[in-house]
Amino acid sequence: MAKLEHKVASGVAWSFSEKLLTMLIQMVVSIIVARELMPEDFGVMAIMTFFCSVALTIVDSGFSQALIRKAEPTDEEYSSVLSFNVVTSVILYGVLVALATPIARLYEQPVIADIAPVLFLLLPINSLCVVQTAMFTRELRFKLLSQIVFSASLISGVVAIVMAFLGCGIWSLVAQRLLMMGIKAVAFWVVRRWHSSQRPSMRALRAMAPFSLRLLVTDLVASIYNNVAQLFIGKVYSTASLGYYSQAQKLKDLPVLSTIQAVQGVTYPALSRMADNRAELSEGYMRIMRMLAFVIFPAMLIFVAIAPEMFYLLLGAKWMPTVPYFEILALSGLTYPLAVVSYNILKVVSDGRVILRLEIAKRLIMTLVLVYTIPRSIEAVAWGMAAMGVVEFVMNGVVACRRIDLDMWCVVRVLLPSLLIASVMFGALYILNSHIVHLHVAVHLAIDIVVAATIYLALAALFRLRALREGIALLKGVIGRGV
Repeated sequence: MAKLEHKVASGVAWSFSEKLLTMLIQMVVSIIVARELMPEDFGVMAIMTFFCSVALTIVDSGFSQALIRKAEPTDEEYSSVLSFNVVTSVILYGVLVALATPIARLYEQPVIADIAPVLFLLLPINSLCVVQTAMFTRELRFKLLSQIVFSASLISGVVAIVMAFLGCGIWSLVAQRLLMMGIKAVAFWVVRRWHSSQRPSMRALRAMAPFSLRLLVTDLVASIYNNVAQLFIGKVYSTASLGYYSQAQKLKDLPVLSTIQAVQGVTYPALSRMADNRAELSEGYMRIMRMLAFVIFPAMLIFVAIAPEMFYLLLGAKWMPTVPYFEILALSGLTYPLAVVSYNILKVVSDGRVILRLEIAKRLIMTLVLVYTIPRSIEAVAWGMAAMGVVEFVMNGVVACRRIDLDMWCVVRVLLPSLLIASVMFGALYILNSHIVHLHVAVHLAIDIVVAATIYLALAALFRLRALREGIALLKGVIGRGV
């Protein structure tokens, strides 16, 4: 167990470092490219992202999670999943390219038909990565994964910036996504030249299908609903309005998804090995929730407090309409990572049925939210998304706690200390900002960040938050043993 704990700690350290560096790269790239492109370009990419996200979910079909979950996957199972991924991706590529022209007419954006045949190459390229990623994840080789993803982000980001300065417009965004996926695929196969001696088998797929297909339906519904608001915003309002909204969502997602992917990617295979020990699983769940809350709560509230100054300084005046959307959507970042951790627990301890039922219930609620908010305003849609973050956290948490014999109130008590001191920090920033409005925006931002970090860490130390102690101990352990 000590060896597993060290692997998990090392994995979290490497994965979080990679996600942090990748997030910073993507943020810098987004800022530079956004200054050169128009909001309409980002609106078009938001529409295309919807179709990419749905298609990528179908390509995976939950089989990668089934492979990670299995005690000892066979070569036949790996080979079968790879073949399924490739065949499915090619079929979906053809379907989406055929639909590109009707979609372009619907949104009155001819450029959609131009970029679709290139952008949708993401599907077959990604299909070559799914099995390799599952292998590396099962083996807890997060250092290698982190190095590959970081390198791909850096190279594709530099190319996107150069293309944006050369006036390539939306093609700089297309190139960034395609190049990042391509570099990952090539690197995975260079590092792991895996060749199966077994032929693909429908029998192997059928054996994994009950769990995988339930996850597919669940992830597919989630993928559609997480992005469907963008389709309606782009049609009901305009692609420029969608560009502002999608940019707010993208910048909000950078810290949120980076944090949750770092923790989730490492802890899912580790928690899977604890599935038979409910006490150990419960303790691991509580520790993850405590650490996530300690990091996410202050980060998102700081973003809310500094949003106007941050957008004006980094993106310029033309992106200021994004600020109200960002401030609202950032609130959903308080609960979304916690909801995902609970979802991870359900993947470990259930056969997928409860996940599917839970997802259907949540999406019925979200349908009502979208029906109510979309006709009213984009701000109403943002508030609806923030409210759904709370709903998902509560529903996922309650069901997960029941499955591992844990009281949901215990989870709430774990989260409250970080929430309270983060709220005090936010209140202090709110008061401070009213007294320093006359300062240069860069000085204003610097003061806000320094004051926020000082208040938060000082209060955490004063009240001896367990999350602070565990974080320090984790860092010392990883550094002491050598990552």
